[in-house]
Amino acid sequence: MKNYIRHFNEININDVPIVGGKNASLGEMFQNLTSKGVQVPDGFATTSEAYWHFLQEVHIKDEIFSQLEKLDTKAFSNLKEIGTSVRKAILDTELPDDLKDAIGEGYDTLSKKYKGDISLAVRSSATAEDLPNASFAGQQESYLNVRGKEELIDACKKCYASLFTDRAIKYREDNGFDHTKVALSIGIQRMVRSDLAASGVNFTLDPDTGFDQVVMVSSIYGLGENIVKGTVNPDDYFVFKPSLGNGVPQPIISRNLGSKEKTMVYDTSGSGTVNLDTPLGKQEQFVLTDAEVIQLAQWSLIIEEHYKRPMDIEWAKDGKTNELFIVQARPETVQSAKKDKLKISTYTLLDKGKEITRGMALGNKISSGKARILHSPEESDKLQQGEILVTERTNPDWDPILKKAAGIITDQGGRTSHAAIVAREVGAAAIIGTNNATKRIKDGQEITISCAEGDTGIVYDGRLKWDEKVVDIAALGKPHTEPMLILADPDQAFKFSFYPAEGVGLMRLEFVINNSIQIHPMALKHFDQLKDTAVKDKIQKLTHHYPDKSDYFVHKLAEGIATIAAAFYPKDVIVRTSDFKSNEYANLIGGTEFEPKESNPMLGFRGASRYYSPKYQEAFELECKALKMVREDMGLDNVKIMIPFCRTLKEAAKVVGVLEENGLKRGEKGLQLYMMTEIPNNIILAEQFAEFFDGFSIGSNDLTQLTLGVDRDSELLSDIFDINDPGVKQMIAMVIASAHKTHTKIGLCGQAPSDYPEFAQFLVEKGINSISFNPDALISGIENINKAEKTEIHFGMAESGN
Repeated sequence: MKNYIRHFNEININDVPIVGGKNASLGEMFQNLTSKGVQVPDGFATTSEAYWHFLQEVHIKDEIFSQLEKLDTKAFSNLKEIGTSVRKAILDTELPDDLKDAIGEGYDTLSKKYKGDISLAVRSSATAEDLPNASFAGQQESYLNVRGKEELIDACKKCYASLFTDRAIKYREDNGFDHTKVALSIGIQRMVRSDLAASGVNFTLDPDTGFDQVVMVSSIYGLGENIVKGTVNPDDYFVFKPSLGNGVPQPIISRNLGSKEKTMVYDTSGSGTVNLDTPLGKQEQFVLTDAEVIQLAQWSLIIEEHYKRPMDIEWAKDGKTNELFIVQARPETVQSAKKDKLKISTYTLLDKGKEITRGMALGNKISSGKARILHSPEESDKLQQGEILVTERTNPDWDPILKKAAGIITDQGGRTSHAAIVAREVGAAAIIGTNNATKRIKDGQEITISCAEGDTGIVYDGRLKWDEKVVDIAALGKPHTEPMLILADPDQAFKFSFYPAEGVGLMRLEFVINNSIQIHPMALKHFDQLKDTAVKDKIQKLTHHYPDKSDYFVHKLAEGIATIAAAFYPKDVIVRTSDFKSNEYANLIGGTEFEPKESNPMLGFRGASRYYSPKYQEAFELECKALKMVREDMGLDNVKIMIPFCRTLKEAAKVVGVLEENGLKRGEKGLQLYMMTEIPNNIILAEQFAEFFDGFSIGSNDLTQLTLGVDRDSELLSDIFDINDPGVKQMIAMVIASAHKTHTKIGLCGQAPSDYPEFAQFLVEKGINSISFNPDALISGIENINKAEKTEIHFGMAESGN
């Protein structure tokens, strides 16, 4: 009898051939991790010996395998017929008495331990004695809320039959497993009443990118089938591993409210389950408390540490006791199996078609698809995933649309236009400033856009062929001048964490504010005083789960910053405080009631001047709260703060004072402050500005604009706007020299060092500390830095006569 069942306290991970992977894992955790606080429901498992004994004792073994020998293994034309026949043979027989007695003994032990009234989860776990590492995940059935010995015996027989579902038979055939060597173990476990509460799945890495410094927790209402099968959109949380257990108050770095439209519960009218509509009020709430998310993440870390590998974990919350339990753990097999975490590609067009138009190329990608001409964001429903957007120009209202596009083409705009910035952020191939794309390209026309032919991007008729090659990052080498990234979209952060960068030299907050928050911060601070009822309705809809509407801004912004900071921790992430212009702020929900109308917003109420102004200081205090939360509550002290468009020394003093008043005092808790050097006054008085700041970052676009007196967005003056102009380069050389004199770290953010090798050479010669690139330009930027540093070494040796 003992050989037919094993209690969880008798099973460990070495028993996979006997009880299958699921049950071996449960026994391993029950024996080794309950003492560490991980709650695993008790239970027992039937053995592979019990399975073979059943088939032999009731004389159906030969019948089953002779039926399977008749299977058409090429077309599977008789799969349904044979599967039905085999399952019927099992279901029409009784389990042997000694096997029934063994299962009954296991049931009695559990029932006694939990004082009688128990319900059970009965799960199948296929195994193979000579294939202990084989995975049969998802091929067999599970039965929930099983009560009493009779129901349990019936469920066990159904589990045995499920070894021969049509999908399980075909799975074994497809994977070369011999049916006669695969057995079935049945896990019988005390049921967690998640139908009355919640359930979910954890991964000890990001399942999309393989980034391994987070635990992902997903949760839904009711039984776990809905999340396992992808029936509903769950709540998702990311928890930062280094902050867990270190006394950090808030290790949750991001959360996303899922729709959770369905809740699976037990069918009270009979056996089985039923999927009910989740009440709207519950859909709009998070399933778990923060404390529960953190508890599950801590358990996940304990499990990962025990197994010494990334794990895929199922959990359940009991609605009667409100306790959390781990109900399954298996190795994560997708991301952890990838040898190359990163693929950076170069593109070459193999044939040239008929040219339609051309403009400025962004990045190096090639893309093809159906052109979709849109004239405003209101037409966004016309753009399908994978189509190429063609439009006159874009603004921040287009951001959600651009994520769907396989490519972007605009009539107007320069390299620093909104379309250019967002195209780089979302990784789309883009050609801007064509002047005539909306006239030359027909709606629905198949086209190819090539950015792989230098600075000029060309739009071709038809779908052309191209070649993509992977760059070996290891072969790039590590330059002395630090290559860093320019980032804005937190959704891309984990992917870009694998790039060969030394951190983030510029994180723009505008993307998070425009996309995740959408609301003007002053409209949140003064919600009750808003005059426009339609605006109030929009804000209420977005912020309904925040009693204090200001917290919506703080938490959303903090999570956006934290996600990028966590991706690169402990490397520096330099966060530039908001630098919208007044017209861009006005486009936020509720913004028109708080923003002035300026004839030249580029030189108006922007950057540092806002932060101490009575018109905006309350809003800036929300940014400060978010930054303080990230650094102190979330433990991401690699965040540095950078102030944009700081015009005067008096302004610098005022802003540093406002930061200090909001708990962000320079030097305390390692906080460093940076300043964008983008105004000629910043260059002239750099040594004095260094008294207020720990670092400078040269904003090459604004500096070029203000040095040459050219509107950087003007197509009429695009030939004059040139970062390689001697005057601009002299300004850059001056501020680098001043930074060296005051021992102030200095970097530059922009495309020029990747587009122009001679400009990278210039920066290296002047001794710049770091250069920040958009992700699509990082590789070419590093190559240019490497060439420049080699030239500099050779030049230095020649100078010394060696």
